Amino acid sequence: MELKEVESAIEGILFAAGEPVGVERLCMTLEIDRETADAVCQRLADQYSYERRGIRLVKLESCYQLCSAPEYADYIRKAFESRKPARLSQPALEVLAIIAYYQPTTKAYVDQIRGVDSSYTVGLLTERELIEECGRLAVPGRPILYRTTQNFLRSFGLGSLEELPDLPNASAEDEQLTLDMQENITRLQEAEERSRLQKESGEEEELPITDEELEAAARELAEQEAAAEGSFSASEPVETEE
Repeated sequence: MELKEVESAIEGILFAAGEPVGVERLCMTLEIDRETADAVCQRLADQYSYERRGIRLVKLESCYQLCSAPEYADYIRKAFESRKPARLSQPALEVLAIIAYYQPTTKAYVDQIRGVDSSYTVGLLTERELIEECGRLAVPGRPILYRTTQNFLRSFGLGSLEELPDLPNASAEDEQLTLDMQENITRLQEAEERSRLQKESGEEEELPITDEELEAAARELAEQEAAAEGSFSASEPVETEE
């Protein structure tokens, strides 16, 4: 297949997909290597931009997608005014920012930072496909972990999470508290894994983890979370979002 045919084929695939397409899928479909696929996509992206076309080819981590040009957003919005999505509220932006910077993270951690229950907002962001579930934390209770999606990157014009701006006004105490909590979570995960291996092997003497040690680690994590609530939130009682 000639290079021009590869370019046209990629353009057609991305247009038909209507969503991000992994570069590996392009390579497998067109029987080309990764370097060629990236070069062709970059050439298309440059061409659309240089000719001020109404579409753009954007890279989202290891995927590519065709989307509308931002400079024509007002015209596109006017044409599809009835389909215009509601703007994100301030609470939604707060929750989204916390998950973006601390992912994968749990709703409980988001609640600790904000000082309010974020259940409704997390559900709203999940429904809009800006965040998604990505497993469960290996600690007692098995809370759900959340992370941002490719739709989040596209919506905010980011190629990858590395392009997120640095967090402003992050104190040394806050950073240390986060590290301490992550360390305790790791300890709980290791304890649970040792307990699982103990049950599978039946070698209790070689794997001396006990329920008391696991509970002690869980209590220590709870104390860290309580400290986080005092560090990140105001002194008033926790409220619930409407």
